[in-house]
Amino acid sequence: MNQVTVLSSGSGLRRPLCLNWLLGLQNMEIDGPRSVARDWDLNGRQSISIAVLTEDRDDVEIINSALRDAGHAAHCHWIPSPAKLADMMAAENVELLILNCDRFKDSIRQVIKLKDRYNPEVPLVAMQATADEGSILTAMQAGACDLVSLSLKGRLQSVVSRELRALRVERALNSTIQSATEYKRQLKDHMDSSSSSIALVQDGIFTDINDAWVRQFRAGNKNELIGMPVMDTFDPESQAALKGALIATIQGKWQRNEKLIVRSQVQSGNNAEIHLEFRRFDLDDGPCVQIRIAPQLKIAEEPTKLVHDALKRDPTTLFFHRAQFIERITKRLRRKPAQGTHCLVYIKPDNFGAVRQKVGILNSEEVIAQLAEEVRKRLHPRDVAGRFEGTSLMVLLERGSARDAQVWGKQFCDHIAKHTFEVEENSTHLTCTVGACAVNEVFSSLEEFIAATVSAHSLGRKAGGNTSFLDQSADEDTKQREFDAIWVKHLKAALMEDRFRLAQLPIAGLRSDSVQMYDLLVRMIDEHGNSVLPSEFLPAAERNNMMKNIDRWMLQSAVKFCNEANADRVFVRMSKQSIKDTSTAAWLQQKLDDAGFDCSRLVIQIPEQDAATHIKQTQVLAAHVRKLGIGFALEHYGIDQERFQILDILKPDYIKIDGELMHTLMTDSNMQAAVAKIVKAAQKRNIKTVAERVENANAMAVLFQLGLDFMQGHYVHEPEVVLQERESVAANTLANLTAAGAV
Repeated sequence: MNQVTVLSSGSGLRRPLCLNWLLGLQNMEIDGPRSVARDWDLNGRQSISIAVLTEDRDDVEIINSALRDAGHAAHCHWIPSPAKLADMMAAENVELLILNCDRFKDSIRQVIKLKDRYNPEVPLVAMQATADEGSILTAMQAGACDLVSLSLKGRLQSVVSRELRALRVERALNSTIQSATEYKRQLKDHMDSSSSSIALVQDGIFTDINDAWVRQFRAGNKNELIGMPVMDTFDPESQAALKGALIATIQGKWQRNEKLIVRSQVQSGNNAEIHLEFRRFDLDDGPCVQIRIAPQLKIAEEPTKLVHDALKRDPTTLFFHRAQFIERITKRLRRKPAQGTHCLVYIKPDNFGAVRQKVGILNSEEVIAQLAEEVRKRLHPRDVAGRFEGTSLMVLLERGSARDAQVWGKQFCDHIAKHTFEVEENSTHLTCTVGACAVNEVFSSLEEFIAATVSAHSLGRKAGGNTSFLDQSADEDTKQREFDAIWVKHLKAALMEDRFRLAQLPIAGLRSDSVQMYDLLVRMIDEHGNSVLPSEFLPAAERNNMMKNIDRWMLQSAVKFCNEANADRVFVRMSKQSIKDTSTAAWLQQKLDDAGFDCSRLVIQIPEQDAATHIKQTQVLAAHVRKLGIGFALEHYGIDQERFQILDILKPDYIKIDGELMHTLMTDSNMQAAVAKIVKAAQKRNIKTVAERVENANAMAVLFQLGLDFMQGHYVHEPEVVLQERESVAANTLANLTAAGAV
């Protein structure tokens, strides 16, 4: 049986041990460079292969023992001569050389020279009887990593640990670089062989493109684009969304299945619209973004169908002819929208005779065409537009409320007033007036609905034009009062029978997802179990002083939702009736104290217009809820874009950018600048910003680029009804609300 001798701890005597001993230590080779090293010892520690250059094999035993005491699974090879070293380096994957300068034939420099022929990265630690700063410096100048002495066992252990760690880090880095280089080569091979247009972008600059991209953008060769800003390739209206998408991709916020719709500077047929996909890659020179143009399915249509469709549209505006428009909105009005309500807007230029006189009768149609294009940019997919008569356009919008339609018109009027219409050699400006009206029970026919919308426009013209005017005649109509009387009965019955439901709309973080936040909405269930949208019952509740009841139902339900859903923060809106009611703050404190609720989980939100109208009452309420630890938010913010003073007065924790700005935001650089100004003002005041009604990836990308903190809308998640069980919640009944002073 092969035996070796090792130093016995303490006695200095030698004792025989079996080479295959049972103490979990690895074999120690002392007879030469045989390949018997193990990768792991019996305790699961990674084996270290060390060559000890010395004529005295007792040095091997001492070093082996010292390293094992330090926790290293050392496997030491005894190298008594330079010839053995050459054989060892050729046969073994050695991680460290330890040279006893006092007991080896070759010098440090000679050993380094021999070692570098096989593996230059392996470190060499010199050893001698004593070591001072001068001798350490001499050894390191000769090529050693350090010089240690046998008399300082602790320093030997530390130096070996340091050098092994440095070696492995270097090897890992080299391996990563090699993998990245191979990864980059494979990525380039994939780009070159792909039929799709692909580009790599770093810091907004093209670093590589494939031939398909060159053809797509009609460049002469790759060198024309590589090194150029990616923004130069795309239309200015698309650049904000593109920049946001690139930033979001680098920060891991872009979903791989999302597509960004942009327009290129190079026209490709009649449709320059391009769908882009983004993916992050980590290369050896840093992260980059791969942009791929997604293939768009082209469905061939029969020529007869194309002709028929063209005949339904006005050739100037490309909107539906009057008859086709009325037919379509008639069908659309027969069904209720999934969210919100239908609103009709009537758009007509002011003093168009002056424009016609300036550009000419024939060219005036081009002005109408450009006006229609500006309308088209502001339409949602579910909106329907038509040329109603002469210079007037009409659009059926699906919006949250009548107010949203008025805001839509106001934004459009403001945009048109600043827009320049170019017709051949002439430039002209114009303003327009928008009349808006929401669907209401008082309208017994489409004729009455359209007449009310046109009447709203006439009132706007009488007020001086260049404005958006909302029809409110129905609010004072006798028929409206009759309908309200019915609604009041329904509302009271729904409160008493607990037929209100809570709906939650998730709020997603654009910078961080660490906080689970929800916007809470209200739904009503009728006697037959059908859902009633807020746009149907909330206006009646507001006109009949019943919003306080609903507000308080919402607040109590919000507490229940937080406890059941473990929500970090919920937003609950309060009406102007609750703002003006001096008992609201005391009622809120009592209910939250009784529930033992963590007030930091609740955010009270109030529409900016209501807060501005009732600024003193809002200021009192905001101060009270802040003392309780409740957050405060202003919603529908940004219509009056310069209203920053209200932020200093009310000091909200959040502002919600009005949802009606979102669709225009994607293509309107002036609107982007205005929203960026709001965000900057909010950041200066340490106010978090939330975007309302985000519908698609393009809007998200622009918001990301503008620096907003959160977003909500259908792009994040559809509203989801919660608290659906028909539980008897005594605190939520009309009787208890009445006792609390809500009615």
